[in-house]
Amino acid sequence: MAMNKRMVLENLRAYYRQLKGTTEYLVKAVDGVNLEIYEGDILGLVGESGCGKSTLAKTLMMDLTPPLQYMGGKLQIISRDGTVFEITQFKGKDQVKRTLWGRHIAYVPQDALNALMPTIKIKKIAYDVLRSNESGITFQEAVKKAKERLTELDLPDYVTELYPFQLSGGMRQRAVLAMATLLNPEILIVDEPTSALDVTTQKIVLKSLIKLRKLELVDSIVFITHDISTVRQIANRIAVMYAGKIVETGPTESIIKEPLHPYTKALIESVASIEPEGKEKGISYIPGQPPNLINPPTGCRFHPRCPYAMEICRREEPELIKIDETQVACWLYKGGRENV
Repeated sequence: MAMNKRMVLENLRAYYRQLKGTTEYLVKAVDGVNLEIYEGDILGLVGESGCGKSTLAKTLMMDLTPPLQYMGGKLQIISRDGTVFEITQFKGKDQVKRTLWGRHIAYVPQDALNALMPTIKIKKIAYDVLRSNESGITFQEAVKKAKERLTELDLPDYVTELYPFQLSGGMRQRAVLAMATLLNPEILIVDEPTSALDVTTQKIVLKSLIKLRKLELVDSIVFITHDISTVRQIANRIAVMYAGKIVETGPTESIIKEPLHPYTKALIESVASIEPEGKEKGISYIPGQPPNLINPPTGCRFHPRCPYAMEICRREEPELIKIDETQVACWLYKGGRENV
């Protein structure tokens, strides 16, 4: 895998501002995230509902629409020609949209099946996407490009003549992927792309994402999900998010087979298995609830639910440290690998 960086996050913070009466609260949905995304990556971002995954996706898109607000830290997007785009250089969403969206970074939202206007044919949607970045493009040229991209994702080219409501769920999801990647962005962010699909259709969508990467139509993919069993089928790396922070990152098989953080371990053990040994073991669950991000716990945010919590976990926040190819934020690994 090439080691060219496509995105760099350092201590990235983005909070929601909430008013209750006359009192203002800050919801710390993305709170000190450190992460690097490389050319060739399919990075699986996993964690429970409410941990901040979708907010992080919006922040990566620099889509900071109130009440979401950038609070600090570094966010860089590095283009293929080496141009570096910093979150601080943009004055508003319109400038971000004109400069980055579609061409350098694209986003398929959680409700992607409803992302296409039902009353507009696919060919018109493609034309609108392309002319927003290529003002001189003709309708015929846009339709030709759309047909090529649909074919690359194993969809018949006549899909351009259809309305979204005429497509099945899986075809519509792939049509969304086609429209999002018409301009071959460096980074594609997909938020829960398979959650509304049956297992067979999920496989087709996952294959489409892998194909986008293999054909180098996108450089990197961030695949957001709460389902580790799904992300294992597609991602070469996994980042585990809990309560607004990344607690562990590493190669997929290392994370699955030898998780270091107690939260990662609990997350994996809570997945149902059809294997005989999995059935014998049964399903475990993580006791307690994710914390309130208006007033998160001091120290490690997982300590109220962690069976290994120590006094230092309650007092001080652990930093990400490198162990082999994995990075983990946990006090159990002060001086290197220790048994959990």
